[in-house]
Amino acid sequence: MAEKHTLSEALKTVRKARGLSQEAFSDVSSRTYMSSLERDLKSPTLNKLAELCEVMEVHPLTLLTLAYAGDLRRTDPLLERVRQELEMVTKKGSAQ
Repeated sequence: MAEKHTLSEALKTVRKARGLSQEAFSDVSSRTYMSSLERDLKSPTLNKLAELCEVMEVHPLTLLTLAYAGDLRRTDPLLERVRQELEMVTKKGSAQ
């Protein structure tokens, strides 16, 4: 069975890779809220996700890609799928 990856795990992974403590997010979030996110007790809005990513200096899609792919080895197929889906929806959108 494939290992399940979550936004909470991705958030913690990126935060630690950037050498940031939960307190480093105090301008956009409380430490308690960060802890709740990392324990998968709460889910951020897109706006909050963007703010958190700004602190970590990563694009929100980087965080979401890690959440869905789980690790670097699985990103190529995922990003290719996203590219194809974007092409499909933008072609349909421009045809209307």
